[in-house]
Amino acid sequence: MGNGPEMLAMWENPQMFAFLIPIVAIVGGLTFVTVAHWLDTQRKEREAYYKAETLRRITEASGEGAKAALELMHEDERIKRTKQREGMKIAGISNIGVGAGLLIFLHALMPGNGIYLCGTIPGLIGVGFLVYVFFLASPVD
Repeated sequence: MGNGPEMLAMWENPQMFAFLIPIVAIVGGLTFVTVAHWLDTQRKEREAYYKAETLRRITEASGEGAKAALELMHEDERIKRTKQREGMKIAGISNIGVGAGLLIFLHALMPGNGIYLCGTIPGLIGVGFLVYVFFLASPVD
């Protein structure tokens, strides 16, 4: 490749852009995911450090500090379990909705065929999530 008309002709070729656009999109997407993961890891590490420092200072402050630190830890754990349970409820309801939509869509797409029953798979997964949340999981204190 040289300078001048050859270089200009290469960039005017639409097939070259068709080849470069997916490559740029893939590299950009992977770069974004990598940076987002790194930032999330840094945030979690910083939160853990500040939480540990706060608990250490509370326990060193007074005799009541140890009790307050334990209550804080229990409250954080309870909030974490509650958020996890709420996420599973949302996942269950979403899966049931996807299953129902898939049933309707596939039945309308191929009316004489039993392929629409594939919609029961995500629906039953959603039912499994909800059964676990409401009947099998240990209660949040």
